Amino acid sequence: MSKKKSHPPSARALSRIRSSLDPLSLLMLTLAGTVNAFGVVLFLSPVRLYDSGLSGTSMLLSQLTGGAVPLSFFLIVLNVPLFLYGLRRQGLTFTVRSIYAVLVYSLSSLVFSRFLTGEPASPIAGSDLLLCALFGGIISGVGSGTTIRFGGAIDGMEVLAVIFARGLNITVGTFVMIYNAILYVIAGALVGSWTLPLYSIVTYMAGIKAVDFIVEGLDKTKAATIITTRPDDICRELSAAFGSGITLMPARGYYSSEEKTMVYFVVNRFQIARMRAIIHDIDDSAFISITEVSDLFGKNAK
Repeated sequence: MSKKKSHPPSARALSRIRSSLDPLSLLMLTLAGTVNAFGVVLFLSPVRLYDSGLSGTSMLLSQLTGGAVPLSFFLIVLNVPLFLYGLRRQGLTFTVRSIYAVLVYSLSSLVFSRFLTGEPASPIAGSDLLLCALFGGIISGVGSGTTIRFGGAIDGMEVLAVIFARGLNITVGTFVMIYNAILYVIAGALVGSWTLPLYSIVTYMAGIKAVDFIVEGLDKTKAATIITTRPDDICRELSAAFGSGITLMPARGYYSSEEKTMVYFVVNRFQIARMRAIIHDIDDSAFISITEVSDLFGKNAK
């Protein structure tokens, strides 16, 4: 009776790590780390603006050493242990992709730092703080969003928030906001100016919008929930007009106790006006609720 070959644990671990970095993910995470470093090093660091999270903390610590300890060192020291600590909760694939993105970010920051001349100005945007804040935030946000899109994170703040937010009885988003507020206050106190921390808030907000754009897209899909007494007529016309799948669910009015039907229908923003007109032509008392949908998965069954 033949026995299956058993691979040692180290070989299995290496195989799982390799499978976490498929060619497409490897390419996009490399691009993400490079883009993030471009935004931070060439727009934010020269004018002493700060990124958010542990990236901003690394920038502040590097500045406090007078540049003797490079940004790349603090990026690795602060982020990698947190990702390893959160391995069980976040999973191997997330951890491997995140650490790889951080390593690329760190290496790229060393490369891009060669473009700096030592002057307190961006080699691209000069000393204009608003331009540096906006473009630094947007570009680094694109890098962060791309990392998230491909199953990782370029900043260990997410893991840190998950660890401490529950114990503090606050949400992860609130924890991140509080952390950044404290970071900017400390930075302002240490540099003796509140102008730079205030512009860093602009960087933070621009970065958030860029992340949302990359992760969720500019044209978010809309989900319409329609409550009507004429579901068959409405579904027939909607299906003929848009060719999209429709889901029906039984419903009952609380006050009237009238039996109704809830129709769930997904459209894009350009189809909303036509959809509304079709529905109200058939049932002018129909209730329509429209919400945004970030991601769609599964087949569009008719």
